[in-house]
This record gives sequence, structure tokens and C-alpha cells, in this order.
Amino acid sequence: MDLLKWRKENHQQWHRPQHRSGEGDDCYHITAACYEHAPFIGDSPERMQDFASALIETFMNAVAKIHAWCVLPNHYHVLAQTRGLHEMCDALGRLHGRMSFRWNGQDNARGRKTWCGVVDRFIRSERHFWATLNYIHHKPVRHGYVEGWTDWPYSSAKNYLEVVGRDEAARVWREFPGGDYGEGWDDAKL
Repeated sequence: MDLLKWRKENHQQWHRPQHRSGEGDDCYHITAACYEHAPFIGDSPERMQDFASALIETFMNAVAKIHAWCVLPNHYHVLAQTRGLHEMCDALGRLHGRMSFRWNGQDNARGRKTWCGVVDRFIRSERHFWATLNYIHHKPVRHGYVEGWTDWPYSSAKNYLEVVGRDEAARVWREFPGGDYGEGWDDAKL
């Protein structure tokens, strides 16, 4: 049985593995999805931009270094380095609460569940880091929103390409492809 289907049928959180201790200057793939993968973030381009700005600000205020990020209509991904994983997750929980309150008011839907919990995945190696970075930047293409990384305005891909250059980005893509990264748990089509 499909894991997401089972979790939904059994009223379980869709993405809830155990958090690491969060001690040390570790790198994590952090993600969260809207409840039932509904496109609450993507209600409008203004909402997408507002959330992307608030997300980046939340990470910066939590003293985290962002390596890659992408906001999609129903979820987001961030590759970040932080000394305080628990504090980071708490800050994201507060961000989710603020956004839920704002969006539910705008949508005349008070009390609506908007988010699933934050999920973190410890980055275990250089290969894992680069595959995650490629995966995050490729998400809008994979979901069919755009044809190229730089076409999606709610991502760090454009900045990444400006910093490393297209030749280096292409080399990293060939050497550390995203491939089937996330297959089976993050393929909701919108």
C-alpha cells in the first residue's frame, strides 16, 4: 500500500520522521507540505512571494545558512546549515501559524488546517548534499510549472547559477543527479 495513502487513511502525519538532536553545525533538508497537499501557498503570485520572503527571513533570524530553497504552491524545501535544529523547527512552526491565520482570514476559512509538520533530513555526505541541492532546484521543472530552473521566481536556482556558472552547475547536475530522490513521498501532482 502506498505510504501516503496509508498515513492519510489512518489519520497520521504524512511526513513525520524523528528529528535529530540538532547539536553541532549540521546541514539538513527541511520541508513542509500544506495539509493534504492543498495549494494554500499558491493562491496567488503575491502570496507565493510573501511566503518565500517570510521563509527566508525565518531561516536568517534562526542563524541558519541557506544553501538552496524552493517554494511551490503546496510545499517547500530548504537545504540549510544550522546549529539549532529544534529552534529552527520551532521558528518554522510559528511561521506556519502566522501564515495559517493570515491565509484562513483572507480565504474566509477560520479553523481550517493548513500545514503538516516540518520534516528534517540530516545531510550525510557530500553526494547527499549536492543531490539534495539539485533536487530542490529541479522541483518546479519536475512538477511541470516551468521548463528551466531560472524560470521559477520562488527559488534560489537563479542565484545559484549566477554564483557558480552554468558550466559548474551542469557538472554538479551530471555528477550528483537528483534522479528518483524523494520518489514515492513527494510526487503529488497539482
